[in-house]
Amino acid sequence: MQARLFIMLNETLRKVFGASLKALRKQKSWVQKELAAQVDIRFQQLNKYESGFNIPPAEMLVKLADALGVTVDFLLTGNPIEDSPLANSRLLRRFKVLEALTVDDQETVIKVIDV
Repeated sequence: MQARLFIMLNETLRKVFGASLKALRKQKSWVQKELAAQVDIRFQQLNKYESGFNIPPAEMLVKLADALGVTVDFLLTGNPIEDSPLANSRLLRRFKVLEALTVDDQETVIKVIDV
């Protein structure tokens, strides 16, 4: 019974992941060959991921998430992380520097951004 449940959950996870991966790729208006080239795999392998036949290894999940501009968590679950850091590390570093400014200087920067 447990083994059958595990197989069903594993299959469901693969299908949900594949649908999410495909939807994210299409949001970028990319064909499979484009995304596959960005993460350095054959498009046939990407097709297996999108079809729910396979789940990529961890290092490929990271590459796919980076290429698609999402977190690995979002790629796997579809759940956005509200309090996660910015995906753009350069921008994140700039905001960390801004946090050290005085409140008045922070407000000035916010006003400039809001314009």
